[in-house]
Amino acid sequence: MTKILVVNGPNLNLLGRREPEMYGTRTLDDLNDKLEALAKDLRVELMFFQSNSESDIIDFIHREGLEADGMILNPGALSHYSYALRDAVAAVGVDTIEVHLSNIYSREEFRRQSVVAPVCSGHLSGFGFYGYAMALSYFSDLSEGA
Repeated sequence: MTKILVVNGPNLNLLGRREPEMYGTRTLDDLNDKLEALAKDLRVELMFFQSNSESDIIDFIHREGLEADGMILNPGALSHYSYALRDAVAAVGVDTIEVHLSNIYSREEFRRQSVVAPVCSGHLSGFGFYGYAMALSYFSDLSEGA
């Protein structure tokens, strides 16, 4: 069975409370539940991880990334400056899709650059929860040879 990591970075544990006008009122648990239901239909195994700590995220990617078939990564603000996270993704070599709930290209200038994106297979920004579902569908299609 295809195993996909779903990794969420800083402040995503506050979904539903943090800037609801930007991120909506649904929680990280809501997102994980939706993805789990979709994964069941697609016959994909998911492993969820969220941390506000850069080092914990990197340790998780080192530990689990080598055995995974893909990774959906929302690095949050780490995407704009964390070369250590970029290097972790590159080091494990797992096919990775970077996802952002909001459109980072329509926000503050500092948010418009991702140092992680160049080592990812794809980048989805501004689709809310649908970005995660699109990434999951991509991995499901890959496993089926589509």
